[in-house]
Amino acid sequence: MDGNGGRPSAVQVALLAASTAVTAVLYSVYRQKARVARGLEGARRVRLDGDLRALLLEAPGRCVPYAVIEGAVRSVKETLSSQFVENCKGVVQRLTLQEHKMVWNRTTHLWNDYEKIIHQRTNTTPFDLVPAEEGTGGVAVRVMKPLEAAELSLETVYEMFHPSVQSFTDVIGHYISGERPKGIQETEQMLKVGTVLTGVGELVLDTATIKLQPPKQGMPYYLSTSDFNSLLHKQEASARLWKTLTVLFGFATCAILFFILRRQYRHYRERRHLRQMQEEFRQAQERLLREVKAEGGETLKKACVICLSNPKSCVFLECGHVCSCHECYLVLPEPRKCPICRQSISRVVPLYNS
Repeated sequence: MDGNGGRPSAVQVALLAASTAVTAVLYSVYRQKARVARGLEGARRVRLDGDLRALLLEAPGRCVPYAVIEGAVRSVKETLSSQFVENCKGVVQRLTLQEHKMVWNRTTHLWNDYEKIIHQRTNTTPFDLVPAEEGTGGVAVRVMKPLEAAELSLETVYEMFHPSVQSFTDVIGHYISGERPKGIQETEQMLKVGTVLTGVGELVLDTATIKLQPPKQGMPYYLSTSDFNSLLHKQEASARLWKTLTVLFGFATCAILFFILRRQYRHYRERRHLRQMQEEFRQAQERLLREVKAEGGETLKKACVICLSNPKSCVFLECGHVCSCHECYLVLPEPRKCPICRQSISRVVPLYNS
C-alpha cells in the first residue's frame, strides 16, 4: 500500500467487495429462511373434524391464509396403479430413467461418476386429506397443485439398474472419447393411498369443497410426510445455519475493512511524521544560515554535511574525510560509505576539537 500513495491495492479492494457481496447474499437468504420459520411458527393448526367447516365460514373471506392440517391420503375418483408392483395404489406417480456413466476429468486425471436424467414423467390424480383415525367425521380437504409443494416425499416402490453391455471395440472407443457408460437406472416413486401427510398452505372454503392450495403471501407450500414439529425444527435449523454463515462472513468483511483502514492510518502517521521532520530540517537550516551570517561562515564549515546541525565528530578511514557527526554515521545504510568520496568505511575515529 505504501507504494501507491496509501490507497488500497486492487487485491484488497476485490477481497472487500467479494466478502461484502457474499455477506449480503447470505443475509438475504437468512432473512428469507427466518421469515419462513416465523411463518410456520405462526401458522394456524386446524383439525380435520366437524368444526372445520364452521371455522372457515366465520373466517374473513372463508379463508385461513396459512394453516396446518394433518391427514391421510385418499383418492377422489380413480387411483394410479404401479407399473411394476401389484396392488400398489397411489395418487402421484413419478417414473424416471437415469443414465449412469464415468467421465474422464482431464484436470485431475480421474474417472468421475456422472448421472443424468434422460426421461421423467409424473402422473397425478385428484386426492383429499381425510382424518387418519376412523370415526372422526367425514371431513375431507381437497389438495390442489401437489407438485408445487415443497417437501413432497414420494416413496420408491421399484428400482432396477440395467447395466450396459459393451464389446471390446466399445471399451476402446469409450476410453478414447473419455466417457464410459455404466447403465440405466429405472425408478418408480409413488405417493401411496393412506400415507399421512402434513399440509401447510392456504385453506379455503369454495362452495361445498374445502381446499388446501399454495398460499398467496409468498410463503412456501408444504406436503410432507414429517410431522409439523419436525418440519418447523428443520426450517429453524436452516435459518440458524444461514445466520451463522452470515455472521462469519460479516466478521471477515469487518476484518478486511479494519486491515485496510489500519494500513491507511499508519500511512497517514508516516506522512505526518515525514512532514514534521521536513519542517524541523527547514528550521534547522534557517537557524544555521542565521548563525553563519552572524559568525562569518565558520559554523557552516564545522557542521555535519548530512544534518547541517551537529558539528563534525568522525574521521572516516581509510579515506580520511571529516564530514559527519556520530549520529548521522550510525544511520548510514549498510555497507557504510563516505558521503564525500563514496569509498567504503572500514573504521571510524572520533574527532576531538581542542
